[in-house]
Amino acid sequence: MRVHAAFVGFSAVLGVALAGLAADPPANRGPVVVTEAARKLHAESLVVDGHNDLPWELRSRSDGGFVTLDVSRKQARLHTDIPRLRAGGVGAQFWSAYVPVSSAAKGKAVTQTLEQIDTIHRLIARYPDTFQFAGTADDILAARRAGKIASLIGVEGGHSIDNSLGVLRMLYQLGTRYMTLTHSESLDWADSATDAAKSNGLSSFGEQVVVEMNRLGMLVDISHVSPETMKHALRITRAPVIASHSSAYSIAAHPRNVPDDVLKLVRENGGVIMVNFYSGFITTDGAAAARTFSAAYRDMKKNIKDDKQLEDAVTQWFKDHPIPRGTVHTVVDHIEHIIKTAGIDHVGLGSDYDGIPLTPEQLEDVSTYPAITQALLDRGYKPEEIQKVLGLNVLRVLRRAEAVSSEIRSRK
Repeated sequence: MRVHAAFVGFSAVLGVALAGLAADPPANRGPVVVTEAARKLHAESLVVDGHNDLPWELRSRSDGGFVTLDVSRKQARLHTDIPRLRAGGVGAQFWSAYVPVSSAAKGKAVTQTLEQIDTIHRLIARYPDTFQFAGTADDILAARRAGKIASLIGVEGGHSIDNSLGVLRMLYQLGTRYMTLTHSESLDWADSATDAAKSNGLSSFGEQVVVEMNRLGMLVDISHVSPETMKHALRITRAPVIASHSSAYSIAAHPRNVPDDVLKLVRENGGVIMVNFYSGFITTDGAAAARTFSAAYRDMKKNIKDDKQLEDAVTQWFKDHPIPRGTVHTVVDHIEHIIKTAGIDHVGLGSDYDGIPLTPEQLEDVSTYPAITQALLDRGYKPEEIQKVLGLNVLRVLRRAEAVSSEIRSRK
């Protein structure tokens, strides 16, 4: 069973079972109808998604060689495959090099992270007509000119460096362009949003990690961390930060989301909050259920040691506590709240596809991004504003992180 991105997380396979359990009422907002004008704007835009967990699905569901799971064909049990990426107009994707926090206790975090980075590089090499590695903002634009999907790497969780700045530097050399400071559990040097605090933000070593990420040009990712860690990282960093897959706490009060006071600090910092699509992070009732599940799941892990029994217990829990799905309108509510609080330059998309078990209506997979473009047009946003949300904001942040890195290195 996979234990991952949804607050503490659980198997994406579970999403099949959950999808029919509950649907968020439309609240008098009908389905989005994507017009030709929206399709044209979308096709002309650089669409960047901050977080996709396909690499872990490749690890857990296939032989690792893209034979049993060939993403050049539609994969009904996944959110992601090449035909649907093309249909969704994705121009750049940060692929997540995720490994479970438990790998650190077993002394395997670094090894497994390297294996996940290897999987991403092999994904790019296996489908060269579709994917092109990107390590810089200019690389993203070059891939787009070539008609390919720029593929970047993000490491999800500071446990992956095993308290070593040397490992951090090597991850950068292997192509990592952001690192989420924590995942579901607090580290010796950074506090998670879903665990007890150890440092009340960052420890002195945590500050060193942020400083070194700035020097390297690696984006500091504040998804999964506590508000205190968010604020501490924003005090230390010289480069803009991202939240690669987090939504707005004021709309859905889950600790994985970003509170308004931090949104305002991100505006001052120049960073970007990339909205997560998971139903448990975007709907009010879903966030309440997700908070409850977080505690219940920890108890399950303590008492159930068999993986299959644990998965069955999780499935039953969600049958008893269905999460409302929400719709594309719900996601755009989060986007609009961040625009109103932090500004149009500080929001983007971070779907968390293939790392979440339940998606909103009309955002079921990577083919559906045009619905967001249409919904933003329907709310009166200008084409140039929508293009910022779809990807230009993130491109700017990456370019600025590169500039900060150059400035730091030139002084030494």
